[in-house]
Amino acid sequence: MSDTVLITGASGGIGLELVKLFARGGYNVVLVARSGDKLLRIANAVKKRYGVDAYVCACDLSQENAAKKVFDFCQDNRIEINALVNNAGFGDCGAFVNSDWQKQYDMIRLNIVALTQLTRCFLPQMIERADGKILNIASVASLCAGPYMSVYYASKAYVRSFSEAVAKECEGSGVSVTALCPGPVSTGFEKTANVGNAPAFNLLPLADPKDVARCGYRALMKGKKLKYFGLSAKAMSFAVRLLPRATAASVAAKLNENKE
Repeated sequence: MSDTVLITGASGGIGLELVKLFARGGYNVVLVARSGDKLLRIANAVKKRYGVDAYVCACDLSQENAAKKVFDFCQDNRIEINALVNNAGFGDCGAFVNSDWQKQYDMIRLNIVALTQLTRCFLPQMIERADGKILNIASVASLCAGPYMSVYYASKAYVRSFSEAVAKECEGSGVSVTALCPGPVSTGFEKTANVGNAPAFNLLPLADPKDVARCGYRALMKGKKLKYFGLSAKAMSFAVRLLPRATAASVAAKLNENKE
């Protein structure tokens, strides 16, 4: 019997590439995102190409208690989840004082609440079986405060800290938790985040989502707790440890400020 992975944000970018990697590895897949029609097309393509089962759960995880609905979908369809990938998330660029509160609130519910609730829903079953894998997509943004992307940076700091803590708690249980920290990735994130002329997305090279997904997949399969993608991310993680936090925040402000 094949293992099954549940992947959020599965309709594009890193999530879609992870769908392909898991399916190629023989995993059945549960696809979660807002666009049901797009997920159906992906599911049909995956089943045809890789010969695995593919389930579609169209759901907006930024809505109240949406993660529980995803869990209930799996329970109702008797789908045992062996691997969980919390990939869905988005950002926003601009001074917090001028931000759209609903967008910030939705970001918190998607980037933090849904990820945490999905982990809480599926982790007990994994612990009981003494077998399971969880991959949470964090970011190099987790390393410091991020002026002009304050809520996004804070949300990713939560994802990294939460992942590392639960990974420690799960030692010896047969369940691994991995946090992946890439830098800027070419996924369409920059459009949703309204980055405009922010240097972080216009001067720095954008990573290919295929490469990021491959890095995360390998780290998960090896049971690593924390993985940085690429030399630039590793260099940033080292530099931030050396810089005073105020200096790191100043650098981030220069990278994130949209001067349009």
